Amino acid sequence: MPELQLRLKPRTQGVWLVVLFLMLGVVGPMVCVLWFMNDAAESQALSARQSVLEAYRGQLRLVRDQVDAYWRSRAVELEAQAGNAHDFARFIKAGFADSVVFLRADGSLVYPSPAVAPFADSGSDRADWRQAQTAEDRRNWAMAIGLYTNLAKSDPDVSLAARAAQGEIRSLLALQSGESGKRAAIQAILESFSVGRLVNALDLQGRMIAADEHLFALHLMEPADPRRARARGRLIGWINNYQSPMPSPQRLFLMGELLGMGVKPDTFPTYDAERLAARVLEAEPLHAGTGLEPTRVPDLWKLSGKEGRVIALLRTPAVMASMRGLVQPSAGAAFSVVPPGEKATGESVAAGPMLAGWQVAFTLIDKRSLDEAAGKRKAAYLWVGYLVVAALCLTGLVVGQFFRRQLRLARLKTDLVAAVSHELKTPLASMRLLVDSLLDDSEFDPRKTREYLALIAGENLRLTRLIENFLTFSRLERNRQHFEFAPVEVSTVMETVRDALGERFEHPGCHLDIQVEQGLPEVHADADALVTVLINLLDNAYKYTKDEKAIVLRAFREGDSLALEVRDNGIGIAPRERRRIFQRFYQVDRRLARETGGCGLGLAIVDSIVRAHSGRVNVVSQPGEGSTFTVLLPIRGTQQKAAA
Repeated sequence: MPELQLRLKPRTQGVWLVVLFLMLGVVGPMVCVLWFMNDAAESQALSARQSVLEAYRGQLRLVRDQVDAYWRSRAVELEAQAGNAHDFARFIKAGFADSVVFLRADGSLVYPSPAVAPFADSGSDRADWRQAQTAEDRRNWAMAIGLYTNLAKSDPDVSLAARAAQGEIRSLLALQSGESGKRAAIQAILESFSVGRLVNALDLQGRMIAADEHLFALHLMEPADPRRARARGRLIGWINNYQSPMPSPQRLFLMGELLGMGVKPDTFPTYDAERLAARVLEAEPLHAGTGLEPTRVPDLWKLSGKEGRVIALLRTPAVMASMRGLVQPSAGAAFSVVPPGEKATGESVAAGPMLAGWQVAFTLIDKRSLDEAAGKRKAAYLWVGYLVVAALCLTGLVVGQFFRRQLRLARLKTDLVAAVSHELKTPLASMRLLVDSLLDDSEFDPRKTREYLALIAGENLRLTRLIENFLTFSRLERNRQHFEFAPVEVSTVMETVRDALGERFEHPGCHLDIQVEQGLPEVHADADALVTVLINLLDNAYKYTKDEKAIVLRAFREGDSLALEVRDNGIGIAPRERRRIFQRFYQVDRRLARETGGCGLGLAIVDSIVRAHSGRVNVVSQPGEGSTFTVLLPIRGTQQKAAA
């Protein structure tokens, strides 16, 4: 047998070397051919690409000129429609820009208006005004109300009259605390600042007094006050009317306050534009320039009119959107405008004087016009090469699997022959020795003869079990084992097992306890195969239990499964051995196996039969504490449901 193994090993290595050299000899040259074909196709594609790229570069310069001309026309149009500060809302609603700044000829701001220095107080040198302020300071509210009321109604100075009306409102609130004071103040605001000459009056900081007072009235009014909607609508009208004397900081503040009170954002279409202009003016002083220039606010650009009287503010998305029509993709290429600081993909050129730092670029989107013919040839060559290589690889895999299977079968045959030779030798030698001993006697002693014949019968039974295991294992390995599935009573299987064991488990020192739970259902199985499973498990329990043998065979129901359990008090199995005990020819204790007889096929046969019955085998064992093997088989009704 060792000679057979030595002959198989070099032969297997030689086969794998032949396969390896065959693969290298075919795949190596094929890879080289594919590389040369790919290089030739790439060269053809590159030549075609260069000729077409020149045509696209000429078109790129044309797009650049169109972009530059577009922004020049925008600058001219901006100046033509400049008008005055009242046109701020018109610019924004028309979508001409994200925001607008109006300048005077000297470069100073017109709108959004800058912060103004306090106006001179026209009432500071008047006795009646000073008397009213003194009364308010001394908390003489009644006197202050009377003096302020006279000034508000009769003074020709509108600004002074409006400030007097404010003093009257303050005094009313102070005189009448609580809800009565609020009602009096609200009534005074609505009477003085809803209509009439005081509506457009400005305070010393240039703010529209009527707008501030209406906001104050809204804060004083209850939500259910019917006058609240009219007051709010009047204030919204002043805010959205750019011909009102309201300065831009006050307008922006009032918009924010009303939005905080729940007014819908679309009520103020210029709110974002006002905020954007205020943000830019806080960041830098704006001056007219040439072309589209960056501001200190990130992603914000300014475009000046030709005469510098108006500056349009545009965010980067608005700039890109306005040029989208100029950079429409042509056949085979996509054009784009790239802002400063971003990297252009593909070919690019400077966008022109009006867009300093910008680039116009194009990328190819349809390469068929460049290398369609070369690409087809390249694809054809590569596909042929890939198919050939794939066929060779597939053939190599098939050949490798074939040789691997042959090697596995050869090893299996070697192991089987070695196991058969070893296991058959021992019982045959024992029987021959016993027969020779009997033949050496001149006269047959009946007692000795019967004893020796009993021993010979035991060895014969052992030999029979070995041969049956070998035959069963051979059929399972070759898929020649046919199972006759039918409804099986568990009690019948147990009786068959008891009869098959004979007197082996009945001698002193061995106790076999068979327990069958009442009312067990039938299982769909091969009865003879189940008997083989239990006999192998019981045989292992007998062989690997020393001294007093206490073996239990149980049949019971566990959920949707029938459990057949064999428990012993033998030597047990170490945890690292449990995964290997179902491998063929594997034995936990080879010395004990040689003493008791066995070839390591019993559990392999058990596992194969149980898996063929859609079941499983569980093992619970600890060294020195015995082992419990549990076979779980699906009950007949469960099997039928699974099959359905």
